[in-house]
Amino acid sequence: MNVHGKSIKVLNCNANKDLAKDIAFNLGIPVGDAQVSTFSNGEIGVSINESIRGADVFVVQSTSTPVNDNLMELLIMIDALKRASAGRINAVMPFYGYARQDRKSKSREPITAKLVANLIEAAGADRVITMDLHAPQIQGFFDIPVDHLYAAPLIVNYFINKKLDDIVVVSPDVGGVTRARSLATKLDAPLAIIDKRRPKPNVSEVMNIIGDIENKNCIIIDDMVDTAGTLVNAAKVLKDMGAKDIYVACTHPVLSGPAFERIRDSVIKELIVTNTIPLPVGKPVDKIKVLSVAPLFAEAIKRIYEGLSLSKLFD
Repeated sequence: MNVHGKSIKVLNCNANKDLAKDIAFNLGIPVGDAQVSTFSNGEIGVSINESIRGADVFVVQSTSTPVNDNLMELLIMIDALKRASAGRINAVMPFYGYARQDRKSKSREPITAKLVANLIEAAGADRVITMDLHAPQIQGFFDIPVDHLYAAPLIVNYFINKKLDDIVVVSPDVGGVTRARSLATKLDAPLAIIDKRRPKPNVSEVMNIIGDIENKNCIIIDDMVDTAGTLVNAAKVLKDMGAKDIYVACTHPVLSGPAFERIRDSVIKELIVTNTIPLPVGKPVDKIKVLSVAPLFAEAIKRIYEGLSLSKLFD
């Protein structure tokens, strides 16, 4: 793709190679020739094997597990592009790691999401493109443009095509009500809320269900699923209180620790995720349905490159 003498390049580090290929395919271009390697002592090296001078470069890299390695790969790649005279450097981060550390909830805690934003800017990025931030206010941590995409249109279309009856959309906590209400509105379905307490990180206790879920097909919606303890507990409570089938829709399949086994052994009928984070090989994935965000990111990249509005992508 070439406009007014400037070319567009899609490069990838190691976290999202397949997604980068799919994005480039949707744009009708190959993935750029770049290599990210590791020295014997663990240091990361980057080699860019083609000219990117003056080009609009989009680097696809989620800061997922291993979070710190993937973050350093992105920073070093951005620095290499800056020193190679790239025209604009766009960090495409389908999953933004450290997003849960967006505020001080108690004394002497870091705000790591802001630190990551500072690092990306200091490395030389001109723009960030991301999806379903855990805390939308993270956009304000940057002094460069941030394009915040949403997976909701993909999830809505998926459930419309399933043609389920008696749907109720369930927010897993009070903080997710806005996201759940948006999905409920698009599906023309009622809303329920799970009242839970979190005594410590990755541990939750369901206290109450607000709303009518008896004899309903429940769709729990969240931005990510990590250890899956919260979702599995919530699904069990919903089932015990008379719900029919339990579906879970999350954008980011972090799926750490015992998450896969918990989902396999749970009452959850289906877990719908996107490929912002690739699923590991060899894990039980029978209940997991993956939706591709490649066409959405490709369209966003095309519109950014051509100076067009992204508003259409939010419908």
